[in-house]
Amino acid sequence: MSIKADHRLLYIKVIEKLKKDIEEGIYKEGEKLPSEFELSKQLGISRATLREALRILEDENVLIRKHGVGTFVRTRALFSSGIEELYSVTDMIERGGKKAGTIFLSSQTTDVTDELLAKFNNSLPDGLMMMERVRTADGEPVVFCKDHMPSHLFPAKGLHDYESFLEMLEKETGRRVMYAVTNIEPIGYHDRISEILESDEGVPLLVLKQMHYDQYDEPVLYSCNYFRSDKFLFSVLRKRF
Repeated sequence: MSIKADHRLLYIKVIEKLKKDIEEGIYKEGEKLPSEFELSKQLGISRATLREALRILEDENVLIRKHGVGTFVRTRALFSSGIEELYSVTDMIERGGKKAGTIFLSSQTTDVTDELLAKFNNSLPDGLMMMERVRTADGEPVVFCKDHMPSHLFPAKGLHDYESFLEMLEKETGRRVMYAVTNIEPIGYHDRISEILESDEGVPLLVLKQMHYDQYDEPVLYSCNYFRSDKFLFSVLRKRF
């Protein structure tokens, strides 16, 4: 149906029309939109106007355009969290109404590089353990976790009794994680990790690199968690002072 009868800027009307169509289920999550030629003909507008609307909807994370393939409705995140709040991955998944699970890939001693040694205040007398896990939500892989922990904090019986490392540290060692220093890095498709997470090539990953500190301000856990960006949304509350 043509939308030219509305006297507002055309691209704004196109944005509102496409958003309404998505909300009403005319275009579903993950669905490919008609070609630019077909869609501009349906709406009675020029392809230049349509491209401007699509560009803005992509900036707003409503749509995703895949070069040489087409434009798709972006899948909405299932899990969201304020980055200023420190939750375990288990908590985040369960807060989203899903059952958290773990697939253990490996746990082994690892080389202590200068970079890792510095992260742990140059104090790793017994070495360092490295663990790789896949976190699942109702059985679906959603996060790849690569964690480093001082060997003396690693439980003799292993980690399989625990979903959350934060819970394990408190119960097994008395170390309660109080805060974490976090860096967030977006990356594209990762040959190994994206495949493990069953993530499409067009879905980027969000990497949270976190150093966790206990009640004594001592570093106890360094994590690199790779989140599927189509499943997780992180937000920050910013206040003016």
